[in-house]
Amino acid sequence: MRVNQLADALDISADTVRYYTRVGLLAPKKNLNNGYKEYSTSDAQRLSFILAARQLGFSVKDVMVVIDEAKAGHTACPVVRELIKQRLTETEKKFTEMKALRARMQAAVKDWESKPDQAPTGQMICHLIESFPTKNKGGRQ
Repeated sequence: MRVNQLADALDISADTVRYYTRVGLLAPKKNLNNGYKEYSTSDAQRLSFILAARQLGFSVKDVMVVIDEAKAGHTACPVVRELIKQRLTETEKKFTEMKALRARMQAAVKDWESKPDQAPTGQMICHLIESFPTKNKGGRQ
């Protein structure tokens, strides 16, 4: 099947299929008659696996590692367990950071509702942002 047929079969964009082909996770055969890439049922199964792994938070690199384990004839389960723990830790950290950002944004909305508009002064671009308290002026909290 061609790229659009595979994309339609899995309800994804053709660009997604092309991306996974470009990074080497899919290796379609080239049709010698017309030069088109032809994806097999095996490619479709692999892409379905890739999409499932990505929905669980695995990176493209993680998926490559897992596939390489399977290609080598090893069970990928221990690697998968370790990788998911790492991704969960990363996600929890990001979630905590996002909750803090959300709280800052909510505070800004509340604070700025009562403040008047001001024209730039040459020293100040937008007084709302520049007068909002931060832990440091470098942007890190």
